[in-house]
Amino acid sequence: MWLVECQPLPFLLHRCFALRRLWFTRTWSCCKGPMAETLTIGAEVEDGLKAPAQQNGDAGSPEAAGPGVEPALGSEEQVLAAVPGPGKRKKRRGATGERIVPPPKKRRAGVSFGDEHFAETSYYFEGGLRKVRPYYFDFRTYCKGRWVGHSLLHVFSTEFRAQPLAYYEAAVRAGRLHLNEERVQDLGIVLKDNDFLRNTVHRHEPPVTAEPVRVLAENEDVVVVDKPSSIPVHPCGRFRHNTVIFILGKEHQLKGLHPLHRLDRLTSGVLMFAKTAAVSERIHEQVRDRQLEKEYVCRVEGEFPTKKVTCKEPILVVSYKVGVCRVDPRGKPCETVFQRLSYNGHSSVVRCHPLTGRTHQIRVHLQFLGHPILNDPIYNSDAWGSSRGRGGHIPKTDEELLRDLVAEHQTKQRLDVLELCEGDLSSGLIDSSVPTSELGKDSLEELATAAQKMDRALEVTPQDLDTLALATGNTAEADVVNQETDPLCAECRLVRQDPLPQDLVMFLHALRYKGPDFEYFSPMPAWALDDWQED
Repeated sequence: MWLVECQPLPFLLHRCFALRRLWFTRTWSCCKGPMAETLTIGAEVEDGLKAPAQQNGDAGSPEAAGPGVEPALGSEEQVLAAVPGPGKRKKRRGATGERIVPPPKKRRAGVSFGDEHFAETSYYFEGGLRKVRPYYFDFRTYCKGRWVGHSLLHVFSTEFRAQPLAYYEAAVRAGRLHLNEERVQDLGIVLKDNDFLRNTVHRHEPPVTAEPVRVLAENEDVVVVDKPSSIPVHPCGRFRHNTVIFILGKEHQLKGLHPLHRLDRLTSGVLMFAKTAAVSERIHEQVRDRQLEKEYVCRVEGEFPTKKVTCKEPILVVSYKVGVCRVDPRGKPCETVFQRLSYNGHSSVVRCHPLTGRTHQIRVHLQFLGHPILNDPIYNSDAWGSSRGRGGHIPKTDEELLRDLVAEHQTKQRLDVLELCEGDLSSGLIDSSVPTSELGKDSLEELATAAQKMDRALEVTPQDLDTLALATGNTAEADVVNQETDPLCAECRLVRQDPLPQDLVMFLHALRYKGPDFEYFSPMPAWALDDWQED
């Protein structure tokens, strides 16, 4: 005690700060691994370089990761420049020849898209559909913890099987893959913690309805729109520009919006966005406190009971990837109140009041009651068996149900309904009998050479692609330069039949959204009118 009291004050302060620094260093070293595993950045982080399609956009995760991407630190000199001077803790350089990984950059807070994102491509309208011109896009992600110590070849062969390995080898030769912003030269490179990966792909988006996104109301706090069926709320899976967020930004100059609630991609109706984070938090508090009321209308099979029906069956998610749920005692509790509005002799229009907000809640409860939505592509499917899930009777295992659902939509070329693409089928979900579009290694090598030439051409005159296209004197090359086609893209070689506009509509509509100090309505859709008849 006497020794402590006799120490000079500056010395004690120095010891105090030294101990705090030592504690912080040890704590950070313990936390660094798991924290780095969770750090991902990008316009959309699709769980990897070319991620599998996500669950239905509007029933899946909230917004995709924000687009404010800052590139990772480039060189070792940049990293070492930030090292404190003599007497401070120095950064380890590593052994001779060891690859140095720069530290992760901080992720910009918030979810917003700017003009540079909206300018990636453009829309065109054809056959009642809104289409997106193919474009180049960078998928970005930090190395996942489970990848550390494995080669890129191993990661591609085990987790990203949407393309054959020959494709990724060709992508390397074409300069499409980057590690810490340096071109990958060999797929055998072993990944380290905090490695930053970038994969440039030629992106195709599925078409959606050409119906406009109409603004129902707008003030300094919120924007309220009437969402058409088939358009996801936010970027997810294969959708980016064909989403409500991007359409509002590109066509209505409404940017930096915060979605306040979700609608399934096939559901239409009232959709609210906050203009600021503060308004978003305030309304989300109202959601948590059950102060908001939602009212939907739908058209279901058969004669729905005239009396009010309340369904309290718990709902379990069968597959997040496919986006399928069912009634199950192990599921989460939920409650929906139904009231019939009309019956035309074949189908009924029903008002729905969901008192909870589970994924596909209205659709699953109506299936359980034996009155599925008339044209529901998932819950009114033969894949559920002869009773189609009525009373929770499903004579199949979950694996058999998923297999049959995917097979049915694959046959009808409607995998987009399940937010899947052909590449996802190689993951063991089902055994695909449909011919694939994969090319042999020799063909991909030729295409890699063509892709390298195209990339070099783009680097020469990036400001005037049209002039360069005309200078080639070759129509096929002009298409490549204009980003319409790409020699490495399997999607470019597929001939897909466009869906009919009526096939993109499901008879479920968000009619009203009410809070303590607001109430918004959407017009009743044509299929919900009393005199409507099935074709």
